Amino acid sequence: MDALSWGSIIVAVLGRFWPVWIALAVTYALSITFKRRLGLYGKLFDSPIGMIGFAIVMFWVFTALFADVIATHDPLSQISGMKNKLPGTPVTSGDVYPYYLFGGDNLARDVFSRMVEGSRIVVTIAPVATLFAFMVGITLGLPAGYYGGRLDTVLSFLANLILAFPVILLFYLLVTPEMVETGLPRYMAAVLFLFPIVFLAILWNSRFYVQPTLRNIYLAVTLVVGGWVYLGLAWNADPLGIIAMPANILIVFVSVVFVNSPTVFRIVRGLALEIQTRDYVAAAQTRGEGPWYIMLWEILPNARGPLIVDFCLRIGYTTILLGTLGFFGLGLEPESPDWGSTINQGRRLLSIAPHPALVPALSLMSLVLGLNLLADGLREESLKD
Repeated sequence: MDALSWGSIIVAVLGRFWPVWIALAVTYALSITFKRRLGLYGKLFDSPIGMIGFAIVMFWVFTALFADVIATHDPLSQISGMKNKLPGTPVTSGDVYPYYLFGGDNLARDVFSRMVEGSRIVVTIAPVATLFAFMVGITLGLPAGYYGGRLDTVLSFLANLILAFPVILLFYLLVTPEMVETGLPRYMAAVLFLFPIVFLAILWNSRFYVQPTLRNIYLAVTLVVGGWVYLGLAWNADPLGIIAMPANILIVFVSVVFVNSPTVFRIVRGLALEIQTRDYVAAAQTRGEGPWYIMLWEILPNARGPLIVDFCLRIGYTTILLGTLGFFGLGLEPESPDWGSTINQGRRLLSIAPHPALVPALSLMSLVLGLNLLADGLREESLKD
């Protein structure tokens, strides 16, 4: 069997992504049809830059979702004779798919399949870790900016103290085996993972405090479901055995949340300081609304534009951080198909076989580029409001 030409490789790769093309077409068709009813998301489709960024980001989201269909081989399997083979090399073992579309790496694994499976790790960890960081930053930044005084001084000092450490050095300290043995990452997770529950509990209580029955229902659901998820993620103690987070993923997750939270805190604090002087905040105070109601239902909604933009940008930063951690072999398992680890394994052979490093590097670059373009598009449209 002859090796594939570059034209045949491109056609074969595009064909493997058929579920992604269908999902993108449906998403764009529905979004453009109903864009006038979809708020800021709908306005995104009036921005060419935003549409391009959204397409790139959703391409990788759908790739992660349909990874099992798209991948041609097991990303961890090694096929004899496929070590450092060039793209389009036929597989000699009679596998279901007869080619390594992007060649083989130094351990004879399929680079294309590892790229596809690696997207699942990035798309899963980066947005969720960023969301947790925003929960921490919002919960602490709103009262710091609204109340000021000693609370603001103490929280700002702690945020600046964390930000004073170089990020890579901080990661090294958090994920070293000695630090893991002390149980510090688990204790940090126990604290950081409480913030989403606290945030939602305060949110419902401040919104429905005049409707105690409805408030109690929301609080009960939040505490029961949140407590269940919390036990599984933070302590690996889900009584039903459904929710769990592997120790290596937990370390990376906690590290990312811990590093990003102070920056989000400073952004939210600054927005709260600015917005609390607006007339509608004074009107809410005159009506006798409580401080948390004003913070969560008056200040926070009017800060959503800058926060949504920063959320997209921060997912990009988190993606780069995950790639950096994987590149240095920190946290994630050595055989993990995440893009950072794959780049690290392929960089040693760049002069001989550059494809094992170039494919994940270009994937990482394209996702971050898409997030930046998406943030630019959202910024354009939010400024028009």
